[in-house]
Amino acid sequence: MTNIIKVKTGSKFEEQASYSRIVAVDNWIYVSNTAGRNPQTKEIPEDLREQTFQVFANIEAALAAVDASLQDVVCSRVFIQDPADVPVVMAIIGDKFRGVNPASTVTCPPLGSTVYKVELEVTAYRGAGNAQVQEITVAL
Repeated sequence: MTNIIKVKTGSKFEEQASYSRIVAVDNWIYVSNTAGRNPQTKEIPEDLREQTFQVFANIEAALAAVDASLQDVVCSRVFIQDPADVPVVMAIIGDKFRGVNPASTVTCPPLGSTVYKVELEVTAYRGAGNAQVQEITVAL
């Protein structure tokens, strides 16, 4: 039988839009698009780097709730409000995902509010961080 876990954080946005921060279907874990709002203070840092680190803190806490981590991430979708911010955000993402190397999409659409400088959505597979990995290089 399929096991589904839905994780809520108490965010007013989750209630308003009727969604979960995480939906885990057996070992597949889908993390909703996550902004850099501090869950305790409800504040969003103005600094791009701080906001990006908060995005990761939020995602890491959500993954931990279903016994997973960033090491289990197999796909990421990065949304950056201002194209000029791409190098800074991608340097942080590179540090966070060094050795994990998920499939990744990076785009610069308008986000839900101008206070959001970066948002991140990930898909993980519980146990992927401990899996045997084969890397293949192809010429495109």
